[in-house]
Amino acid sequence: MKTNFFLLVKEVLRASNPNDKFYLFEQLNKQFITKKLDFIPTNDIEIFDAPSYSQFCIIVDSKQVPQRKNLALDENRATLLHAIAHIEYSAIDLALDACYRFQTLPYQFYQDWMEVAQDEIRHFTMINELLESYGVKYGEIVVHQGLFDASMKTLELIPRMALIPRYMEANGLDANAMLIERLKKFKNTQNIIELLQIILDEEIDHVKKGDRWYKYGCNQKNNFSCDYFKIVNSVYPNSFHTNKHINIQARKKAGFSDKELEILTKY
Repeated sequence: MKTNFFLLVKEVLRASNPNDKFYLFEQLNKQFITKKLDFIPTNDIEIFDAPSYSQFCIIVDSKQVPQRKNLALDENRATLLHAIAHIEYSAIDLALDACYRFQTLPYQFYQDWMEVAQDEIRHFTMINELLESYGVKYGEIVVHQGLFDASMKTLELIPRMALIPRYMEANGLDANAMLIERLKKFKNTQNIIELLQIILDEEIDHVKKGDRWYKYGCNQKNNFSCDYFKIVNSVYPNSFHTNKHINIQARKKAGFSDKELEILTKY
């Protein structure tokens, strides 16, 4: 009798520390690759009330997270790296939650988000290693749970794919490019820049995967208007007015249409 994929994903998703999560994911991925799992939907799909990292991170309101304006200072670079590490760790759970929550989709969907989870684990590990070289461990600086909250507000496929990959992660493509340019102005930042460039290049594919399944969901809905901007604004009103820089080339590679990019640049 095969083990259920969705139950194993939930176990990885809820693991309360990085080492346990990464070990469990590795074991799951081995079984997934060899197709030794069944994909029978579970009876109940849980809506979580706290993120998995709540066991070892101090969670505060986003306005209370430390700023890191002067990146010439090591302490601000450490704060920046901690924030990036937290985004990457959160993104692991976002990919796993997509696998767990949407249980009646083609095999390719689970393959895509297992690949994303694997990438995010690698990204986190690289950033965390650099963070620790500054004498800081992940969890020692306060964090917010904005990505987790966004995931729990989007419990259906189309809103989830619109909000998480096509909005939040796509915004990361913009912010990452700007941050790389900003870091070039400071000495001894090449190691950070190189890691950010790896993440930026690979996140394009993550957004593209989200774009694929957003469009898949839209195509499955008869008489459903897939207005990306309306969907995102229905969850977070006035979401687009803060965009100051759009990474047009990266977004094009990730599946954004010329029309969508035109609208984005007008906000």
